[in-house]
Amino acid sequence: MPEMPELQGLVNFLSERIVGRRVTKVRVVSIAALKTYDPPVESLEQATVLSVSRHGKFIDIATPEVHLVFHLAKAGWLRWYETLPTVPTKPSARSPLALRIGFDDESGFDLTEAGTKKSLAVSLVRSPSDVPGISTLGPDPLDPSFTREVLAEIVSARRTQIKGVLRDQTIIAGIGNAYSDEILHAARMSPYALASSLENVEIGILHNAIIETLTDASAAAAGRPPADLKDAKRRGMRVHGRRGEICPVCGDTVRSVFFADRSLEYCPTCQTGGKLLADRRLSRILK
Repeated sequence: MPEMPELQGLVNFLSERIVGRRVTKVRVVSIAALKTYDPPVESLEQATVLSVSRHGKFIDIATPEVHLVFHLAKAGWLRWYETLPTVPTKPSARSPLALRIGFDDESGFDLTEAGTKKSLAVSLVRSPSDVPGISTLGPDPLDPSFTREVLAEIVSARRTQIKGVLRDQTIIAGIGNAYSDEILHAARMSPYALASSLENVEIGILHNAIIETLTDASAAAAGRPPADLKDAKRRGMRVHGRRGEICPVCGDTVRSVFFADRSLEYCPTCQTGGKLLADRRLSRILK
């Protein structure tokens, strides 16, 4: 799933190419991906792009009257074309194509989604706050207002595992499964540590890990075309997606815990005092 650094990379890429451009083509290929009906899709055609921005994991393309807002979900992505294909788009259950947008210089992009579980969401709204997922977002961790004190207030009120706190978009916006693994590894903290039990020193360490991990990943994504962003993300991971590999910090073996629709990765030496986490949803550290 694309997370904040990759999505900010997409925002930067699109900003350089489509701001000031006029939309000449809008083709909704997957009706299930379109979550709104008012304003109509036709209202986007011939509109000039004013800006491209990010709200958590949502990308917002603003025009004078309407905003095209999309969330790539777990398996969605953006495919950029310097020259948009002229082959007609046709709805198909087998096609990954969900939406095609073209501009007045013949460039454009497709929104695609792999797999059979379709969760990619596209909304055409008058204000981004009209999208339910945006209106409930927590603070952006790379905003200057996200201070150590803000994080302390967040964790003190939650008797839940810190991994879940980091992934919850209503608590902190933009961090997902991958970067929460990386942040907790950098902080040398168990994913099952109770948020409300963190001491002041630990909160400071976690705050630094959040800022440094996301800042470094955003820098690595800057300037890359969409086709390169996924590989850049994978290369930058120290533990996430690296089960069975060697931890680059201590040399221990990276381990996984599997859940119904995802897994988490961690280093026992760096994060759990050398103890392994049981591989079940209500896991406890093995004795």
